[in-house]
Amino acid sequence: GTTWMQEILTLLFSHGDILPAKTIPNWERAPWLEQIYFRDALRDTAARRLITTHLPARVLAPALQQSKAKVIYVARNPKDVVVSFYHFHRLAKFLPDPGSFDTFLTQFLEGTGKDRGSLGCWGSAAGPPHHTHLPPVHYGSWFDHVKGWLGQRQLLDIFYVTYEELHQDLRGTAQRLSTFLGCPLSPETLGALEQHCSFVSMRDNAMANYSLIPSEIMDHSQGRFMRKGVVGDWRDHFSPLQNALFNRLYQEEMGDSELPTRWPMA
Repeated sequence: GTTWMQEILTLLFSHGDILPAKTIPNWERAPWLEQIYFRDALRDTAARRLITTHLPARVLAPALQQSKAKVIYVARNPKDVVVSFYHFHRLAKFLPDPGSFDTFLTQFLEGTGKDRGSLGCWGSAAGPPHHTHLPPVHYGSWFDHVKGWLGQRQLLDIFYVTYEELHQDLRGTAQRLSTFLGCPLSPETLGALEQHCSFVSMRDNAMANYSLIPSEIMDHSQGRFMRKGVVGDWRDHFSPLQNALFNRLYQEEMGDSELPTRWPMA
């Protein structure tokens, strides 16, 4: 969803000119706040800048509340998030080996920082149960992350959108984004955006698919960064037991949250 939004915003701000998206890597068009190279981006005095981050609200929101920044937050069904993140861990040499999907799923849910002793029942049939002394996944709990940014809706100029909405209505989402950003959207720009921001176009674009990243950083032999781009891929990974337990924990964490969009969890 992050890469997709980078491409959408690139086309919006270029008024449909695909040259920037075809010639400038996305990490230069929308640099990552967490990366050390972001220091150079701070020297950019352009009136309108794109900045990318996965930081939680508790870290970043206080500074944003003192700024004029507009925030776009992309959320996704956590079941698809954990599958996508698992495959990314297999590619990224700067992240720990994820082990089995069962192990990684346990780690994903333990990002809550709470005592999840019951997760031991997720042990595979081939070995003993996995215990709860596992490191949290990068950026911590998905549940805390989403709830943290949802809690900023009255404090920040924030646009909340889901990966699923982008799939269902890319055109409508682009129109709403143009209004939010005060960026005119002509029919020509919208047409170019829809064509360039399709999954196939992004998958084949070296400026967006991370194929330019050296093999010592990303092991491309493990697969593509742009893998499937679908909704509901979790169904090919979750066992019935994993799914039932995930649903129970999801209800505990998110049952009372005022989510603009609900994901199908069945």
